[in-house]
Amino acid sequence: MREALLYEKLDNRDVKCNLCSHRCRIPPGKTGICGVRKNEEGVLYSLAYGKVIAHHVDPIEKKPLFHFLPGTLSYSIATVGCNLQCDFCQNFEISQFPRHYGYVTGEDLSAEQVVEAALSSGSKSISYTYTEPTIYFEFAYDCARLASERGLKNVFVSNGYMTPETLETIYPHLHGANIDLKAFTEDFYHRHCKARLKPVLETLKYLKRQGVWLEVTTLIIPGENDDPEELREMARFIREELGPGTPWHVTRFYPTYKLLTRPPTPVEILQKAYYIGREEGLKYVYTGNVPGDKGENTYCWSCEKLLIERYGFRILKNEITPEGTCPDCGAKIDGVWR
Repeated sequence: MREALLYEKLDNRDVKCNLCSHRCRIPPGKTGICGVRKNEEGVLYSLAYGKVIAHHVDPIEKKPLFHFLPGTLSYSIATVGCNLQCDFCQNFEISQFPRHYGYVTGEDLSAEQVVEAALSSGSKSISYTYTEPTIYFEFAYDCARLASERGLKNVFVSNGYMTPETLETIYPHLHGANIDLKAFTEDFYHRHCKARLKPVLETLKYLKRQGVWLEVTTLIIPGENDDPEELREMARFIREELGPGTPWHVTRFYPTYKLLTRPPTPVEILQKAYYIGREEGLKYVYTGNVPGDKGENTYCWSCEKLLIERYGFRILKNEITPEGTCPDCGAKIDGVWR
């Protein structure tokens, strides 16, 4: 166990965790909503520190990040646990493990071992992903600081339910992020995630203000968050608050975990979301979980030239110049290209 960051001691040996927007008040002997932060006699500990449940070398496109060092590898790690309870979670076996089984498991690794493995694999970045990096923040923070010193970039793939204190702490060592914007109504977040929408919107705006490269992902669930007007409002928020050059990934849902009553997302709904995003002024909209769809590709927002051709997580062609421009018309293509 490692003493937690970002908490305060209260009366009766209770503690208040200020890592995520639940801001749990935790009595002695209990854990927070995430199941991996425990109050031991008035001291908050991370049970997940160094307990790595998954470590893989992935294409950066899998995060998905399409405008951040495309074609490179990212060493990807996770621990068990999550601060949300999404009933459609694609990784519920590990994200909800402490909630289902009441303990924390994983392979003991140090930050030094993670960074050395990343460098040995030829990765250009470390991604904190698969589950929610917020809940193993102390370990992610130690890895990120060391990675920065060794020339690696750091990426959070997150639900965005972080506090400003957490964002301020990680900011100097965070270079890219993909944030799930799961829907655009408080009702959806309450019913499906046991959370709130507003903190996620604040996280998105904070990351953009700080200059962290940002991409947004929305899993489109039939009958839940696929209303065209809701998608339009989401696209407007991205354009107005995050900027038209912020990539938006609209991805296909498959029934899993507790949400088994909804069918896989029809491709035509994804394509409708794609065109809504473009109509609302977003330069880059992508369809996900549909290999071979033209919505996987990057086109010049100015002249429509095909710049990056993809199939799944593989890049077949990349014609963006080293300066990050279109070779035909010279338009600046938003992203981190080298």
